[in-house]
Amino acid sequence: MSLVLIIPDRKLEDLQQRLQQALPDTPIEIWPDIVQPDDVEFAVVWKQPPGSLTSLPNLKAIQCFGAGVDAIIADPTLPALPIARIVDPTLTQTMVRYLDGVISHYRLRLDLFAQQQQQLLWRPKSPRRLTHICLLGLGELGAAAASHFAAQGYQVSGWARTAKQLDAVSCYHGVDGLAAAVAPADVVICLLPLTMATESLLDSAFFQQLKHGAIFVNVARGAIVDDAALLAALDSGQLQAACLDVFRQEPLPAEHPFWRHPAILITPHVSAVTNVSTVVEQIADNYRRSQRGARLLNLVDVIKGY
Repeated sequence: MSLVLIIPDRKLEDLQQRLQQALPDTPIEIWPDIVQPDDVEFAVVWKQPPGSLTSLPNLKAIQCFGAGVDAIIADPTLPALPIARIVDPTLTQTMVRYLDGVISHYRLRLDLFAQQQQQLLWRPKSPRRLTHICLLGLGELGAAAASHFAAQGYQVSGWARTAKQLDAVSCYHGVDGLAAAVAPADVVICLLPLTMATESLLDSAFFQQLKHGAIFVNVARGAIVDDAALLAALDSGQLQAACLDVFRQEPLPAEHPFWRHPAILITPHVSAVTNVSTVVEQIADNYRRSQRGARLLNLVDVIKGY
C-alpha cells in the first residue's frame, strides 16, 4: 500500500524524503507519476486538480497539507472520504507575530513614511491612534489574536458564525452581529474560513459598515473579499489602508490593480507558514491511523467547510 503527494507546482522531494524516513515501509509517490494507482490508500493534497483523486480506486483517506481545506472541498469530484487538516501549534504564534507587526506598521505610520521617502519628503508625524481592533473569525487563530491584542491594552471585538466567549473580548455572532462588531474598530482583521457562506462576504455593503478611515487586514482567504469593493473603499477614503496576505489567485497576477495601489501593502501569503516537521509528523500519524481503521486527527466537517 502507498501514499501519494498531490501538490502541484511545488518541489516535493524534501517532503517525500522526510515522509519516507517517518514511514520507511511505505512507498511515497508524487502525482502524477504514480506507478500503481490501485495501491494508493492515502493522499496528501493541496489545491489538487479536479479528478486526480477519483483515479485512485482504493483511496481510504485524504490529508490536507495545510490548515485550510477550502480548495479541497471545492473539487466537484471529491470522493466521500475522511479528510484531515494540519494543526500546527507554532502556526498560531507565527500568525499573532505577523499581525502584531502589521498593527505596529500602521500605528507608527511606516506606510506613510515609505511614501514620503519616494517623494523625498521630510514630514514628521506622531503615531496613529489605533485603539480598537476587530477580529472576524474566532477560531483557533482568531481567538489567539483577539486575546493577544486585548492583553496589549487594545479594545477588542470579534465576530463568528456561532456564539463565542473570550475574556476581555466583546464577541458577536450571526448576521445581525457583524455590523456591531466592526462599527467601532480602527483595524478590522479577517481570519474567517472560506466557505459557501463567506465567499465574497466582505463586499461594498460590508465596507460601508466600517468606521470611516479604518484599516483592513486579510490573512484568511482572498475569495472572502470582493476585490472591486475593496478598491472602491480605498479610493473613496472609507478605508485608509489595507494589508493583504491572501488573494483570489496566487501568485497575484502582475496586471492586478492591488500591486500598484498606494494604500495597499502586499505580502506573499506568509502570515502563517506551516512547520514542515509538524506536517510530516501529523501526516505519518494519520496514515498509520488510516491503515488500522482508527479515527484521523483533526478531521474536517465538510458541511461546515472547516
